[in-house]
Amino acid sequence: MGAWLHNSLTWGDAVIIFLWGAVFLFVVLGFVTYAIYFERKVIGWMQLRIGPNRVGPFGLLQTVADIFKLLIKEDTIPRKADRLLFVLAPILCYVPAFTVLAVIPYTEKLYFADLNVGLLYYAALSGISTLAIVLGGWASNNKYALLGGMRSAAQMISYEVPLVISVVGVILLSGSLNLRDIVDAQAGGWFWDWNFLPQMIGFVVFIIAAVSELNRTPFDLPEAESELVAGYHVEYSGFRFAFFMLSEYVYVYAIAALTTVLFLGGWHAPAPFLDFVPGIIWFLLKFAFIVFFLFWIRATFPRIRVDQLMGLGWKVLLPVSLLNVFLTAGYLELFVK
Repeated sequence: MGAWLHNSLTWGDAVIIFLWGAVFLFVVLGFVTYAIYFERKVIGWMQLRIGPNRVGPFGLLQTVADIFKLLIKEDTIPRKADRLLFVLAPILCYVPAFTVLAVIPYTEKLYFADLNVGLLYYAALSGISTLAIVLGGWASNNKYALLGGMRSAAQMISYEVPLVISVVGVILLSGSLNLRDIVDAQAGGWFWDWNFLPQMIGFVVFIIAAVSELNRTPFDLPEAESELVAGYHVEYSGFRFAFFMLSEYVYVYAIAALTTVLFLGGWHAPAPFLDFVPGIIWFLLKFAFIVFFLFWIRATFPRIRVDQLMGLGWKVLLPVSLLNVFLTAGYLELFVK
């Protein structure tokens, strides 16, 4: 009886976890749907265009219509493609993008998983999407798709190195890889206690490397339509193409949330007298600002050349991120201990 009860509780916990995961999946899908809409409106506003305004009030259902169109389009697979890998690649791209969100803390009590190595978990899983993009490009049996996949591998591996090193200073200041501990270490009461000021160098490197990891303008070379037609996903259509696009915007969500946690104090208010505002509101405001900033960059910068991309990563960001680690370690050794 005791064993049966124990198994029942285990199954009950699994059902609850599954239901919470399903609810969170719908939240993320809602974010993706309207992030695309607001990106188009923001870029239209910055470039003196109208943006979507026809489907639904103020064009709010335009993205819904676009998604529905993708879902009902014919699903084609090239005749000489590696069918198994071609089908697997979009799934392998999306699953890590969604699972990394499990360690993001939104408030002191609102989070899904409290891992002691949450930051390491994020870095390890996010790298799997690189493999998925390479697989999709290679399995398509298309030279343009293969070039896009190879570019993506070179770009994402090159920029993942300074991205990870840029947060080492944050880890040194907080003394933990746990994301909740990192937020708690920024709880001084004023905005200058957040990591973006003492870690300004790391913050700038992190933002640049993160934009590159997202394959977004000005680093969108893996899907450069002027050179590669559409890059690694050129042979994908319908819902498989939608999975690649979904993964990109889920990573926008993840990077914005991670930036808020690591550098902008998470759910903490910018001043003590503003503590009456709930922590989740502060988190969402900071999160929305980072998302807007990513849209702003896309509307402003032109695409750079591939040699400039690689040179920036290895010759500039990597040395600067290493310098930030040495400066932070020196500060802690000389002035804190």
